Amino acid sequence: MFDLAELERAHGIVGQAVPPTPAHAWPLLAERLGTRVIVKHENHTPIGAFKVRGGLVYLDRLKRESPNTPGIISATRGNHGQSLAFAASRHGVPAMIYVPKGNSVEKNRAMRAFGAELVEHGEDFQAAAEEAQRRAQFDGLHVVPSFHPNLVLGVATYALELFRAAPDLDILYVPIGQGSGISGCIMARDLLGLKTEIVGVQSTEAPSYALSLAAGKIVTTESSNTLADGMATRIPDPDAFATIRKGAARIVQVTDDEVGAAIRAYWTDTHNLAEGAGAAALAAALQEKQKLAGKRVGLILSGGNIDFDLFRKWVGTEVTPTAERAMA
Repeated sequence: MFDLAELERAHGIVGQAVPPTPAHAWPLLAERLGTRVIVKHENHTPIGAFKVRGGLVYLDRLKRESPNTPGIISATRGNHGQSLAFAASRHGVPAMIYVPKGNSVEKNRAMRAFGAELVEHGEDFQAAAEEAQRRAQFDGLHVVPSFHPNLVLGVATYALELFRAAPDLDILYVPIGQGSGISGCIMARDLLGLKTEIVGVQSTEAPSYALSLAAGKIVTTESSNTLADGMATRIPDPDAFATIRKGAARIVQVTDDEVGAAIRAYWTDTHNLAEGAGAAALAAALQEKQKLAGKRVGLILSGGNIDFDLFRKWVGTEVTPTAERAMA
């Protein structure tokens, strides 16, 4: 998709709006996992998630290559839309974002606050995305997909920061939604010539990439009913799947209970708030704890945009025995 020089230039573009995010070694998390661990805090960006990097690079190139673009349109469950709204506002480009009905109230508010026109449509992300495509043809708007080389180039800048701060990571756990984050990690690792094992993480309720990797071909699912909306993907992107198939070691599936336990662990051990997808990497590492002894582990905390009511419901006092065991 790109070379190291392009990645360095993209990092410069992102850096105009997003300072490098922290990569912390938390001792309580190390105790919990029984090994050394470093967390890449993409919850510390201006939108509270890693996606902002992709939006900034995508809009920068769009404005240079098509300066008269009348506006952009896309579909999202939240962080992708916030990214585009944030970046579009910096370039003076109108942004229309489609979300499914019942989407995160707080993510919807944030997208509007960043300047997007928000439209609710359909029961899930796929329905919203299909309607956004139809609206784009009617209004002549530029469609920004959920996965694109320029988005991957942007989000890969967080991997560049992490691998330069911690080039000796043995294993890195990365959540998978539409696939830009893990693809960026794979690209950055390979461009830097590192040997870090990259492990994707999906929800048991939305395992399309995991099923595809096991089958060696694209496999779709009929539903994606996970509370971790950033991983609620039914249809894998073919380009993302090709990158994951080539460069990921495996994909771990985690339950919503395990993700809830990981959110709680992040809060108690680091006082950081993680959304569902943001906590998935820790949930997977806890699931594979017995394999990690003596290894240096990286975790991508990809975002912290979780509704308060969901936080209370998911990780409040009512924690299942399974989740409690995962936290132990």
